Amino acid sequence: MVSYSCASPKPHLQVAAALIWRDGKLLITSRPKGRHLAGFWEFPGGKQEEGETLRSCLEREIKEELGIEIRAGKRLLSIQHEYETKCITLHVFHCSGLKGRPAAQEGQEAKWVRPDELPNYRFPPPDLKVIDMLRHDRIDQET
Repeated sequence: MVSYSCASPKPHLQVAAALIWRDGKLLITSRPKGRHLAGFWEFPGGKQEEGETLRSCLEREIKEELGIEIRAGKRLLSIQHEYETKCITLHVFHCSGLKGRPAAQEGQEAKWVRPDELPNYRFPPPDLKVIDMLRHDRIDQET
């Protein structure tokens, strides 16, 4: 879903991202080739479409991109970030109910990593804010 509520006239996208935990590790995915920020890592998710709630968006995106089913739980935080051509608000959710084994459907990689390993990967600025909150125990692991 696109709106124009950021401070500039750029399109403003609502994006949902999942913190999916398993055995003390988080699921991260790489951005596919040919996409904005290709090669960066991120918490999986995607853009909200017209008429979707953020939770239903996240559940749809995870199924499409990774072939797994999740249940989007508590919204942990929302982060606004302005890129050169667009603004985004990243809404981060704890997710559970993992059904299936993650298998990247769009040429990206998927990995389970410990929170202390996250600095070893290159993330976009909004995801770095999430990592900072994880590092400072401002986001608890939810199982």
